[in-house]
Amino acid sequence: MTEWREASLVSLGSVERGRSRHRPRNDPRLFGEKMPFFQTGDVKAATLHMTSAGQYYSDFGVAQSRVWEPGVTCITIAANIAESAVLGRHGCFPDSVLGFTPAHQPEDAYFVKYLLDVHRERLTTAARGTTQANLSLEKLLAHKFPVPEPATRCRIAGVLRSLDELIENNRRRSWLLQEMARAIYREWFVHFRYPGHEDSTLVPSPLGPIPEGWTCGTVQDMVELVKTTVDPGSVDPATPAVGLEHIPRRHLTLDAWSTAEGLGSRKSVFAAGDILFGKIRPYFHKVSVAPLDGICSTDAIVLRPLDDHWGQAVMTVSSDDFVAHATQTSNGTKMPRADWKVIKEFPAAFPPAEVAQRFTVVARDALQAAKLLMFQSRGLASTRDLLLPKLMTGQIDVSSLDLDAVTEGAAA
Repeated sequence: MTEWREASLVSLGSVERGRSRHRPRNDPRLFGEKMPFFQTGDVKAATLHMTSAGQYYSDFGVAQSRVWEPGVTCITIAANIAESAVLGRHGCFPDSVLGFTPAHQPEDAYFVKYLLDVHRERLTTAARGTTQANLSLEKLLAHKFPVPEPATRCRIAGVLRSLDELIENNRRRSWLLQEMARAIYREWFVHFRYPGHEDSTLVPSPLGPIPEGWTCGTVQDMVELVKTTVDPGSVDPATPAVGLEHIPRRHLTLDAWSTAEGLGSRKSVFAAGDILFGKIRPYFHKVSVAPLDGICSTDAIVLRPLDDHWGQAVMTVSSDDFVAHATQTSNGTKMPRADWKVIKEFPAAFPPAEVAQRFTVVARDALQAAKLLMFQSRGLASTRDLLLPKLMTGQIDVSSLDLDAVTEGAAA
């Protein structure tokens, strides 16, 4: 049996603060396209490797910061406490993120990430203060964690990493499927290069030149607003319940939800294939297609596309132009909201029925494939979450695990 000992993170490597010296931190000179600037929200959003940043530094921004190498474990100590991810590319981050650099073997970057996942609740409790929660470098380094010998750490990290990398691969494939559908939508409905367009002529319209045989309309001509609400206490407690926090940013595949159990306020009802659109201004970019029936926050608009226009409706409502329109026309001072009476008038050009139906098949096929990848990822995540605490505390001997059998069973 592998021997485990109590140790601090410094026994495995060095831990240093990120750097962002310049004040004010929102100085526009800091930002450009030079280098990813990863913040706590980016760490939390990552499954395993952090590659996507909400902001990028300019040369000026990079000069007052520090560029970290891929393979460093990023650890949040403010806002999102004790979240972690392994840096997947060169990047900068502020002092609210710590960087752990392995001293003995590269695999320890992953082992530490999973170690923190298991002990996040304990670390979050330690971070609580009188004002704002803050873990601090000193508090983190004072903690002792159960740690096995290097070969066991490597094997444990390898098992968990293999599951997370399958999830990441599925998400990349899902994203590519969605991008393919978006690209075809732009070709057909924005540039009017749809199948058979060579034989069409552009004619004047209130929207500008459109192909002959197409008509002008608005979003309300392709979707129905679903107004049904329900008391969560009156439905099966296991009913899927979606909050705005569950809807991913700029991603049409919904892959997270909770249940109706214990919920109090009334919720909107949705069916599989409906569009969920976050109607509070910070969440307008949260637009997803429901993969199953359920209930959701009334802060999401539920739209049910007409069958023939399903594909066009999904791509239109999730487009940057529609999101910008919702943002510009939102009302309210403290928390501006999208007004359906206004955004339903968003203009659109409608093709002949056969073109609309053909695109709906394209979009449905792409999003159905993305949905299957999502459900596969949920199975992988469940297996990882089951193994994680047992592997990281020595309850399961990692040498007895058949990695191929674990991953195949989880993905089935």
